Amino acid sequence: MKREEKNQQTQRRIMDSALAEFAEKGYGGSSVNTICAAQGISKGIVYHYFENKDELYLACVEECFQRLTAHLSAALPEEDAGSAEDQLGRYFSARMAFFQENPIYQSIFCEAVISPPTPLAEEVRARRKAFDTLTVSTLERLLRRLPLRSDITTEEVVDLFRQFQDFINAQNQSPAIPAEERFVHRDAQCRKLLTVLLYGVTERGE
Repeated sequence: MKREEKNQQTQRRIMDSALAEFAEKGYGGSSVNTICAAQGISKGIVYHYFENKDELYLACVEECFQRLTAHLSAALPEEDAGSAEDQLGRYFSARMAFFQENPIYQSIFCEAVISPPTPLAEEVRARRKAFDTLTVSTLERLLRRLPLRSDITTEEVVDLFRQFQDFINAQNQSPAIPAEERFVHRDAQCRKLLTVLLYGVTERGE
């Protein structure tokens, strides 16, 4: 086996163990010792590839958002197709499908979005930037299909959605919501929020 291939396999073992640890315990409750023990890897080997726990955590966050963004980009059509509601449904369905197929990333995504480790908050935001950009561009494409009021701009709607989303994220930190339910709860709230934001709360005619 070539050295490069062996290095890749070792890094993958470390990442798989770290993903499992961070997904189960979050950043604060995780330990490099446990990550090493799960795969029978020495701490020296881990620190050869990753400077410290922070770098390993950020690598897991980056992988999560890279794969999610790639999945959404492939699942969503390049051309606007169907109604705004159809587009909204496709976006959230594609997101849900990704996490159903890759449950290991669900908790890591939630922590990165809802309550990133304070010392790493800026670096976490940097690693989810492509995902955030895709989400905003999807919303902007959706808004182009709708007749906005003359006194409201697309930028204002996007900013308002972000403000409401921050509120939803704060709510989902509540210990009253089991950790395994937070993602589904948050996504359902975000989807309902967008529907209300776009169409109001009154019953629509045909």
